[in-house]
Amino acid sequence: MQAGRSTGRLGRTLRSIASFLVVIALTYLGLLAVTFFIGRVIPIDPVLAIVGDRAPEHVVARVREELGLNKPLYQQFGIYLQKVAKGDFGTSVLTSNPVMQDIRRTFPATIELATLGILIGAGLGVPLGVWAAVRRGGLVDQVVRVMGLIGYSVPIFWLGLMALVLFYAKLDWVAGPGRLDVSFEYSVPLVSGFLLLDAARAGEWEAFSNALSHLILPASLLGYFSLAYISRMTRSFMLSELSQEYIVAARAKGLSETRIIWRHALRNAMVPLVTVIALSYAGLLEGSVLTETVFAWPGLGLYITNSLQNADMNAVLGGTIVVGTIFVGLNLLSDLLYRLLDPRTRVR
Repeated sequence: MQAGRSTGRLGRTLRSIASFLVVIALTYLGLLAVTFFIGRVIPIDPVLAIVGDRAPEHVVARVREELGLNKPLYQQFGIYLQKVAKGDFGTSVLTSNPVMQDIRRTFPATIELATLGILIGAGLGVPLGVWAAVRRGGLVDQVVRVMGLIGYSVPIFWLGLMALVLFYAKLDWVAGPGRLDVSFEYSVPLVSGFLLLDAARAGEWEAFSNALSHLILPASLLGYFSLAYISRMTRSFMLSELSQEYIVAARAKGLSETRIIWRHALRNAMVPLVTVIALSYAGLLEGSVLTETVFAWPGLGLYITNSLQNADMNAVLGGTIVVGTIFVGLNLLSDLLYRLLDPRTRVR
C-alpha cells in the first residue's frame, strides 16, 4: 500500500517536472520566434546596414547570400535557432564585435543598476505598504498612495532629467551621467564586470566611492518606480490578510499587534509578494532603457538603443533575447518560490 502511494507520488512529481520543462521550452521557442520575425518585418535591411547604401548590386547580393537572407523564412528561422543554441547572435555592425561579447560587457552594468534599484524599491516599499495597510485611511496611507500615483503617472525620463538638474547640476550631491569619472577609468581592473564589486576587490576605495556616487541617482529613480508598485501591492495583500479570521483569533488570544502584523499577516502576504518583487526586478532589467539613456549608463538598454538607431539588428535581437530569457527565468523562479512558500500549491 505504502509502495503504491510512493510510486503514485513519484509519477505525479515526474509529470509536474516534465510539464514544467515543456512550458520552458515552448516559452523560449515563442520568444525566439517573435524576435526573429519582428527582425524580418522591420523595414531595415541588415545587408545595407553592413555594406552601405551605395554598395554595388553584386556585393549586396553576395552578402545577402552569405548571411542566408536569400532563403525562405522557415529555413532562415532554422539557421537562426541553430546559431542561438550555440550562443551565436552574429556580429554587431556598430562595434564589429560578436554580439554575445558586447552583451557580456554591458549587461553587468544593467544588473548592478537594477539590483540596487530593487533593493531600494523592496526595502522601502514593503514596510511602507504594511504601514499604509495598518493605518488605512490615515496620513501615512494617503502619502503612500500619492507616491504610488506619481510613480505611475510621471514619465521616468522627465524625472531623470529633473533629478540631474537638482542633485547634480545645482546641489552637486552626486556624480553626473556615466558609470565612472574619466580619472578612474583605468584604475579598476574589470573582472566580473560589476564595478562596485571589482573596485572593492581591488581595494580601490576612491573609485568605489565615485562609482557609487554615479550609481545612486539612477538606481534611486528606478527604486522609486518599483517602490510605487511594490508598496501598492503590499498594501493590497496586507488589507486582505488583516481581514482574515486567523487575525481575529490571534487578537483574541492576546498576541501583540506587532507580532500579528509582522509575524503572521506579512508572512502570509509574502507568498504572492515574492512574485511581485521578482517581476518588478525583471521589469527593471528590461525596462531601464530610458534611465540608461538619460544617465548615459553603459548598460544593455543603452547598447540596444544605440544599435537600433544604427540599424544593427543582430545586436538588437541578441539583447532582446537575453532580456526576454532573464524575464522568463525570473518568472519561472517566482513560480517555484510560490510553490515552496505556499503548501497548498505543492503536489500531494
